[in-house]
Amino acid sequence: MPIPLLWLGAGLAAGYSALRYAEKEHADHQSLGASPGTLTKSVTPADGAVVCCGIYGVLEHTGIWVDGRIIELAGNGLVRAVSPERFLHNRSGDHIFVACNDHNEPLAEDAVACRAAHKVYTYMPYNLIDNNCHQLCASLITDSQASLTGFGELNSLLAASYQSKIYWHPAAWDARRHVL
Repeated sequence: MPIPLLWLGAGLAAGYSALRYAEKEHADHQSLGASPGTLTKSVTPADGAVVCCGIYGVLEHTGIWVDGRIIELAGNGLVRAVSPERFLHNRSGDHIFVACNDHNEPLAEDAVACRAAHKVYTYMPYNLIDNNCHQLCASLITDSQASLTGFGELNSLLAASYQSKIYWHPAAWDARRHVL
């Protein structure tokens, strides 16, 4: 008898998780104007803009654009500045996307760029759920510790912070200026 009860408990937990996920996705879609990969107009990233790329078609990786580099949280916990090419290295996509408003303008602030630059070469205890690249970006935008885990939640935070739906445009940059 314990096995069926265990299955029932696992089924209830999965159902509850699916409901919570669906609620978050619904809220996230209200803040999203266009997902990464759906728009074709390229936009030049501005310092302090949030950028993202895909990871094997399943997840998104985010960072902050600063002076032609991207400040990211690496899997080992190091906050580092990397070239756009390095940001894409060993990931599934060939494109970086920049968060914009409905006028195709990057959502960027000098204060965010400054906070990001000051985080370079610091360590944060990395955890895919509890302390990831989206949390780093959120904390740099809000200048406080953010409690979020997913890309959708980051979109909601961006929409609230910039009072705009988020449109992810392909990023345009001059790759000749940057070295891996």
